[in-house]
Amino acid sequence: MDLELSGKHALVCGGSQGIGRAAAIELAKLGADVTLLARSREALEAALAALPVVHANQRHASIAVDMNDHATLRAKVEATIAAPKPVQILVNNSGGPPGGQAQGASVEEYLAAFQQHLIANQILLQAVLPGMKASGWGRIVNVISTSVKEPIRNLGVSNTIRGAVASWAKTLAAELGPYGITVNNVLPGYTKTQRLEQILGERTRTTGKSEEEIAKAMLASVPLGRFADASEVANVIAFLASPAAGYVNGVNIPVDGGRTLSL
Repeated sequence: MDLELSGKHALVCGGSQGIGRAAAIELAKLGADVTLLARSREALEAALAALPVVHANQRHASIAVDMNDHATLRAKVEATIAAPKPVQILVNNSGGPPGGQAQGASVEEYLAAFQQHLIANQILLQAVLPGMKASGWGRIVNVISTSVKEPIRNLGVSNTIRGAVASWAKTLAAELGPYGITVNNVLPGYTKTQRLEQILGERTRTTGKSEEEIAKAMLASVPLGRFADASEVANVIAFLASPAAGYVNGVNIPVDGGRTLSL
C-alpha cells in the first residue's frame, strides 16, 4: 500500500490540539512537510515541536491566525504557500459551535458558525487550489461530524452548518476530480478531545447529572463501548491524504465505533 507522502506539503487547520494535532503527526510520519494552523501561537509552538521528522529534507511550520479573521487568514496562508513548495494536502478542521436547540439559536450564532466553517474553508480552498492544480494532485479532507448523517440532539447550529460543509465538499469532489484532486469528509464520533469535554460539561449543566452518568449514557449508543482516541481519527485522515486513497472521492466516512445507524 502506497502511503508515502515525502515531498508533499500538508496544511492542517486546528493543528495545535485534538484531532488536528493528531492528524498532523500522522501526516508527518508519512513524510509530509506539515504546516499547522491555529489561533494560539503558544499551543502551536508546542505542537510544532512534537511533529516527527523522518527524512532530512522534511520541514514543518506554523501559522497563528484566527479562522474568523478572513482577510488575515487569506494573507497569511498565501504568504506561506508562496514558497517553492505548494500545498497538496488541506485538512479543514475547526471547533464546533456551542450546543443548544436549533429553534432557540440566534441569527448571529448561525452566521458566526457559517463564517467560521464554510466561508473559512472556501478561503483556504481558493488559496491552495492553484498549487494543487499545477501539481495535478491534491487531497482535501474535511473533519466534520456524524451529524451530517444523523442530527445530534441539542447541537442545532452545528448540525446545520456541518451539513452545509458536507454538501460543499460533495460539490467540490465533482468539480475538482478532473484535476486529480479528491475531496472527502471524515465524521468523528465521540472522541477524547476538548470538544468532548465541552459537550460533557454542557450536558452536565443542563441535566444536573454527573459527568460519569452522561458519559455512560453516550457510550451506550457506541457498539465498541468506548470513546475514540484522536489518533484513530487521524489514521483515517492520513489514509485519505495518501496515494493509496487516490480513487476515494466525495464520501463521508464515519469514525465512530459503529454509533451511526444509517448507511
